[in-house]
Amino acid sequence: MTPAVVELKDVSVCFRSRKGWLRRRDSDIHAVSEVSLAVQPAEILALVGESGCGKTTLGRVALGLTRPTAGTVTYLGEQVWRKRTKRTKPVGQVIHQDSYSALNPVKTIQQTLSAPLRCHGTPAREVKARVEELLRIVGVIPPEYFFNKYPHHLSGGMRQRVVLARSIIPKPQFILADEPVSMVDASLRLSILDLMMKLNRELGVAFLYITHDLATARYIARRGRIAVMYLGRIVETGVLADVFERPLHPYLQALLAAAPIPDPKVAKKRKALPLKSLEVAGADAIPIGCAFHPRCPYAKEICAQEVPQLEDRENGHLVACHRAEVIPPWHLM
Repeated sequence: MTPAVVELKDVSVCFRSRKGWLRRRDSDIHAVSEVSLAVQPAEILALVGESGCGKTTLGRVALGLTRPTAGTVTYLGEQVWRKRTKRTKPVGQVIHQDSYSALNPVKTIQQTLSAPLRCHGTPAREVKARVEELLRIVGVIPPEYFFNKYPHHLSGGMRQRVVLARSIIPKPQFILADEPVSMVDASLRLSILDLMMKLNRELGVAFLYITHDLATARYIARRGRIAVMYLGRIVETGVLADVFERPLHPYLQALLAAAPIPDPKVAKKRKALPLKSLEVAGADAIPIGCAFHPRCPYAKEICAQEVPQLEDRENGHLVACHRAEVIPPWHLM
């Protein structure tokens, strides 16, 4: 059986906040709590949630950049971290949110791509041709026109394409894309997502796509899976088509109900989920039990006492909710 490209088992990340100038007591910030997640070969997994829920921290753990406080991380079946040692195995590539910050502003596009090519063993006489090939793959054409351009000469979409070109140089099996289109013009977002899907399809690269935008998650992972995160925990996961068609957790139902609908006739019939509160707790004050219970209209006493565990409801559709069986289906609301 082929192992997962990246697999996280019961991963937790806890940060200790520093003392303030008033010498207040230190407090623990639980960024990620007992998360188990696996990215299979050549799949696209979308990780969605509100800002501050721990998505980026979880992505850093998956890349081997942040060592988890508890749990294990494996890459192609091998441990990424070992006791009292640094990271033992490099894990994947990353596409950042800000493409301008990801590129050296004083290096031309040719220099930016030539350096990693030489580092990975490309003969000097073949570097220029390989740079041209990479730019053609990601749609930066004609390549010769962009050789001597600097990052500030390019649009946000073009810079992100150059970042994608650089990321595939070592022929990775895993790429983390952290909000890769949030700083790209709306008219160009689909082209970047299409490019990522092309690399996934033609090169077999697995993607962990992190976003707060349900629309882009639905688009890029429509044949893949989705994981919904709330205050450091995965609350629902499964095949994206199934999860969006029949969301079981009240948090995902609330997100979908709040999403804009282009059809005004459908929008009139849609009812927003009546949440108890719009306030989201901070990572240093996560509620006991289910973290969503102070906002959930279906919460009962058990929700404030016990943390719900992910349970398989049907065909790999997992949800962490004590009340999932009695909550009315979202499409009937």
